[in-house]
Amino acid sequence: MKSVFLYFAFLVIWGCNKTSISKDDLSYLNGYWEIAEVEFPDGNKKTYSVNPNVDFIQIDHMEGFRKKLQPSFNGTYSTSNDKEVFKIVHVNEAFTIQYKKAQNEWEEKLVHLDSMTFSVMNEEGKLYSYKRFQPISIPK
Repeated sequence: MKSVFLYFAFLVIWGCNKTSISKDDLSYLNGYWEIAEVEFPDGNKKTYSVNPNVDFIQIDHMEGFRKKLQPSFNGTYSTSNDKEVFKIVHVNEAFTIQYKKAQNEWEEKLVHLDSMTFSVMNEEGKLYSYKRFQPISIPK
C-alpha cells in the first residue's frame, strides 16, 4: 500500500511541473528515432543497445503519424502500410500526444524534447526515452 501511495504522490508532483518544451520545439520530433531505454514505474530500466526497428515521425500543425521501419545496411527501409495517427494537444502547460486507432486510443505525455533525444510517459507510468537514429555506415 505504501508503494502505491508513493507512486501516486510521484505522479501528482510530476504532473505539476511545468515543461520546458515549447510549441516550436515540436518540429524536432520529425525524423527517424530509435528507442534507447524504458523506465518502469518501479524504477527498473530496460536499455536497448541494438534496435531492429526505427520509428519515423512526421508532424504538421500539431497532427502527424508514426511508422515502424526496419533499416537495412544499404540505407533503405522496409515497412508495412501501418501507421499510428496522432494529434498533439497542449494540456496543463504540457504537450500530450494522443493516438487513435479503430480499436484503441492512448496518450503519452511529452516529458523531454531536443534535437537529438525525446522522452514520453504513457498512462501506465512507463517512461520511454528515444535517441535520433544514426544509420549504420559500412565503408566500401
